[in-house]
Amino acid sequence: MSKPAINICLIGQKFMGRAHSNAYLKAPKFFDLPVEPVMHTVAAQDKASLEPFAKKWGWKNASVNWREAIRNPEIQLVDITAQNHMHREMAIAALESGKHLACEKPLAGSLDDARQMRDAARKYPKSKTSVWWSYRRTPAVALAYQLARAGKIGRIYHVRGYYLQDWAGPDVPLIWRFDKKVAGSGSHGDLGAHIIDMARFISGEEITEINGAIAETFIKERLIPSIGSAGGIAGGAKSGHGKKGTVEVDDATLFLCRFSGGAVGNFEATRFSTGYQNKNGVEIHGEKGAVSFNFEDMNHLSWFDNTADAKVKGWTKIMVTHAPDHPYAHAWWPDAHIIGYEHTFINQAADIMMSLGGAEPTIPLSDFEDAFQTQRVLEAVSVSAAERRPVKLMEIE
Repeated sequence: MSKPAINICLIGQKFMGRAHSNAYLKAPKFFDLPVEPVMHTVAAQDKASLEPFAKKWGWKNASVNWREAIRNPEIQLVDITAQNHMHREMAIAALESGKHLACEKPLAGSLDDARQMRDAARKYPKSKTSVWWSYRRTPAVALAYQLARAGKIGRIYHVRGYYLQDWAGPDVPLIWRFDKKVAGSGSHGDLGAHIIDMARFISGEEITEINGAIAETFIKERLIPSIGSAGGIAGGAKSGHGKKGTVEVDDATLFLCRFSGGAVGNFEATRFSTGYQNKNGVEIHGEKGAVSFNFEDMNHLSWFDNTADAKVKGWTKIMVTHAPDHPYAHAWWPDAHIIGYEHTFINQAADIMMSLGGAEPTIPLSDFEDAFQTQRVLEAVSVSAAERRPVKLMEIE
């Protein structure tokens, strides 16, 4: 018996467009899903590259008119991978058309846009929303979440989050990621959003106050590109002939905060951490135990059992590849046959299909209501850095 189909409209064909396309291709091959993801239409602006993209990745149709594609009655799920400043218009149009919705992170380029998206999702409750916090779908992070929910960490004392990259040196031209009108922010929204979400997700606590923040732009001007990035972060971008433009976003943002359960936290997000290409992690330290995750070693979770006998107490490095004990491991390979970055998207695509098919995802999806809370934290940090003062989250509505 054939499964019900979920016809998907993907908006965007660059870095995330490839990641999402691969996820929809692979999810039904590795997971037993209640519904079948059907790659119906991909929509993007560049017609010359769009049709080859659609053919290569298996999309049945290609459109340069995303509004028309969204309105197609055959579409059930709209997936937005477009630039941040476009999320609000596309998401609201999809919700008004009665579609389910998946959106790349951060939820939007501004708090106001995110609020409008959250409100639209409330207005159309029959449409399920989700946000691609793909690092939640790393088995190690999912296991940390399960350990915290099982009470293994106990009362949380300290949270540490970091996202360290080094790609944005002075030779990189003024691509869209440095344009506030398009991106909304720099390292803060692009990288910091991930670690804020992971900390909230694992701990189950909300950030209640930003006690101090600093944002810095190291390179004030960059050469205007003659060719934009071609599917990666900045890969393929080429500078023009000497004309420069102003960088309008942060290169690095750091902040201190308090959590609803009494824990304190420190976070840093930077594109100038020389020597680290994608060091993305979180540590949660509690009364009964602690967890530590670093994406550059994504198949391991470090665990400290503070209740163990002192003779054997110490950090344990868990390889999270054993089925059925570790999240998502049942879908993949034998023990110690590790997975990679693309699998986080496949795991999420599977969880989205589980949710749309009426089943429980392996771990909870973030909907627009939840993602709006991370957007509030992003805004509070920006205000704290700009005004050089503590900011309570109750000020940010």
